[in-house]
Amino acid sequence: MRFTYLLALCLTSVVTSLFAQQKPPELPLGFEEYDPVSTLKVPEHKLTRAKFPFIDVHNHQWNLDDAGMRTLLTQMDSLNMGIMVNLSGRGWGSVAESDKFLAESMATIKRANTAHFVLFTNILFDGIGKPGWTEEAVKRLEADVKAGAHGLKIYKSLGMDTKDDKGQRVAVDDPRLDPIWAKCGQLGVPVIIHTADPKSFWDPMDRYNERWLELKLHPGRKRSDKNPISWEQLIAEQHNVFRKNPKTTFIAAHMGWYPNNLNKLDSLMSTYPNMILEIGAVIAELGRQPRAANRFFTKHQDRIVFGKDSWVPSEYATYFRVLETDDEYFPYHKKYHAFWRMYGMALPDDVLKKVYYKNALRIIPGLDKSLFPN
Repeated sequence: MRFTYLLALCLTSVVTSLFAQQKPPELPLGFEEYDPVSTLKVPEHKLTRAKFPFIDVHNHQWNLDDAGMRTLLTQMDSLNMGIMVNLSGRGWGSVAESDKFLAESMATIKRANTAHFVLFTNILFDGIGKPGWTEEAVKRLEADVKAGAHGLKIYKSLGMDTKDDKGQRVAVDDPRLDPIWAKCGQLGVPVIIHTADPKSFWDPMDRYNERWLELKLHPGRKRSDKNPISWEQLIAEQHNVFRKNPKTTFIAAHMGWYPNNLNKLDSLMSTYPNMILEIGAVIAELGRQPRAANRFFTKHQDRIVFGKDSWVPSEYATYFRVLETDDEYFPYHKKYHAFWRMYGMALPDDVLKKVYYKNALRIIPGLDKSLFPN
């Protein structure tokens, strides 16, 4: 009896020790931590290089010196990027600072003797409302294009943050800007315009908001708390600019924030024939509706251009895979941006070539066509 008692005591001690060494599970598991590995076994085509040379019409480069340009061109070549459009031609700051930035950027391109890298210029909104501001802005735009800028980029600050000399919000369709849009039409250069952000940034941050994780990790992206202007109003102002300037080509950055409502976007394409779509930062929306996206791209194949926005070379693989393959259920490169899985659109070559380079060559003047196949 005593032996049995001692044996049971010993076994209890051993079992207790083993359990003590194991870390108890942390329950419940938070959404941020949940990242299951798929057990699905399907064909995979993990592309690191585009099938055809492409033009990235939406990129930003800062303080690019000669060494940086050489590195950049090497990275571009590894992706099969034929031309990068740097939309930050004037950088930031005062007129004098931005003049210097633009001149130095153009000098760097000239020293590199490359046609693979081009610039768009920007509007300096400081002082808007003062006598002569509009005329000076138009004159500067004209001079920049003459100096080598291939187009105009408008940041999302217009409409949300830009104030005039009286401290009032400058709407996207402010009439003081009308001569600028008209001048772009006269010069034959496109305007790539980023207005607002995803609508979810204005929606309540609750369990129904599919950008909840992004807003939690990046609270500065939430718009409704600090910006009284609604998403609907901002987009309406942008569309009003398109309507008022039918002779000017506008590239709606991020597909005008309608990639998750392609039926609505289809109607907008009919309403605004001068609107071109750019796909930067919305590939996750397209990758979860591959059949609908394929039909949309096929229908509007002459009015969609490739863009990425942020310069992270490894992330281009997601774009190539969504556009080119028919792969199923693969992850996006940022979980917080898209917790869902991607599917390939499998665009046919004739459509893919237009999205990758043919449309941009037609829309943006002065690009070197010899860098691309017919």
